This record gives sequence, C-alpha cells and structure tokens, in this order.
Amino acid sequence: MDLELVFLAVPTLAKGLWLTAILTIASVAIGFNLGLALAVMRLSKNSAVSGFAKGYSTVFRGTPLLVQLFLFYYGLGQLSFVRDNAVLWWIIGDGVHCAVMALALNTAAYTSEILRGGLISIPGGLVEAAQACGMSRLLRFRRITFPLAIRQALPAYGNELVLVVKGTSLASTITVLEITGHAKRLMSQTYAILEVFAIAGLLYLLINLVLITLIRLLEARLTRHLPR
Repeated sequence: MDLELVFLAVPTLAKGLWLTAILTIASVAIGFNLGLALAVMRLSKNSAVSGFAKGYSTVFRGTPLLVQLFLFYYGLGQLSFVRDNAVLWWIIGDGVHCAVMALALNTAAYTSEILRGGLISIPGGLVEAAQACGMSRLLRFRRITFPLAIRQALPAYGNELVLVVKGTSLASTITVLEITGHAKRLMSQTYAILEVFAIAGLLYLLINLVLITLIRLLEARLTRHLPR
C-alpha cells in the first residue's frame, strides 16, 4: 500500500463526509416521520388506508434502492411534466435532492414495519388504563403508545440507520460526490483501487461505529429502569 497515496486520499475523501452526513440526516428525518405515519396507517381499521400503507411498504422493500434511484433520477427526469414543473424539477433534477428523496422513501418503508412492530407490542392493559384516565387518542399516543413503541423498536431501528448510511454510497451513481463519489473520482485519476476504497470503507466504518455507540447509549437510557 502506497502511504503517500494514502495521505493524499484521506483529505480528498473526507470532503465527502459532510455530504454523506447531510444525505443521512435529511433522509432519516423525512423517512422517520413518513414511516411513523405509514405505521399508524397499517394499524388503521380502514382497509383502504391500511392497504395503501402495506402496498407502499411492499414495493419499496421489495425493489433495490439502486433501481429506485435510477427510476427517480433518470426515469422521471425524462418526463416533460416533471421538467416543466419547478418544484418537481428542483427535486428530480438535482442529484443530492433526488438521492435524499429516494433514500427517505426507501427507509420510510422499513421504518414503518419496525415501528408497527413496536406499536403492536404494547400491552393492551396500558392503553385501556390511559383510556380510563380520560386521555384523548392524541394524548395517549404522545404519552403512552409512542414512547413505549420507540423503546421496543430502537434496536431494530438502529440497524436501519446503519443501512441508510451505507445506502448513501449509491448516490455516487447519480453524480453525487459523497465519500464513494470522491473515491471513484480519485480511483480514476490514480488507479489505486485498494488504497482508495480501503480508506473509503474505513470512513463508513467510523461513521457507523459512532452511530451505533449513540444508539446504544440512547437504548441504555430508555431502559435504565429495567433489570439487566
């Protein structure tokens, strides 16, 4: 391994760290809220509402993220009404915006299933006790249902966050210069495949180690009253 090349590659690839962080944070923020809404819809007694949420989850979980990125960026970009609409073209025509949308829609499908599992794991007695106290449905969800569901779903959701970080590497296929995008550009200039992508892999590993540590700390805080 060429150490001189390593010292050159580290600051170059580090330039993509901020964009990787932006893609992750933005897509998780959108995807979590959308996933929560879909999870609630899945539990609805209305068959049309629950059917839509189930269909959404099936489509986005059953197709590769790379295919979804290509369909959004290259496929929708060919449609005239998308190019003529300022809002749609602002999303589809920019690689970063399109990557955030694709990642958010994808993670929302997985998040909905994770949160649905947390919601249905709540004992019915707790909900009945909240109803007996006169809590409204919204207050009951805010104080009882949602906190308990998050506590149950957090370990699985932590894994989903790691997958989102790794999924940001696919944004390089639609001209986004995050970590992998800079790695591909540097590789084409130096032909040093081993050094460049080994460093890129270490950067992703570092990000995920920090993320996993934060998730474990949060999990320990939320379950501090439970016996080890």
